[in-house]
Amino acid sequence: MSNTLQSPTPTTPRRVACATPRVNLHQTADTYTLEVEMPGVGRDGVEVSVDDGQLSITGHRAAVETPGNPVYRERLATAYRRVFDLDPSIDTSKISARLEQGVLTVSLQKAETAKPRKITVS
Repeated sequence: MSNTLQSPTPTTPRRVACATPRVNLHQTADTYTLEVEMPGVGRDGVEVSVDDGQLSITGHRAAVETPGNPVYRERLATAYRRVFDLDPSIDTSKISARLEQGVLTVSLQKAETAKPRKITVS
């Protein structure tokens, strides 16, 4: 077997990688939208919670099982975690989340008092 196919390090299927997921944040007049990359994580492997002014996002991806003896592995089980301090203008009762194609989208609604409004001049 050529050197390019040999594993540079021993394979350890029980290892779990810890990763900080990449994030995009967008804002409109009404909402902040947080997009979190979590490839390979299913809906049952993700948790979004709010506690004491912090938004916590965690996820877990299981190791990819393949037939035969592994020669080299980089696609390990992975634990994702990000924590964000929330602005007081966020209405925490209206936070929603959806997971599609490895991207978790979290919608953070602004409270009515934080939204811009037009003042009528009389």
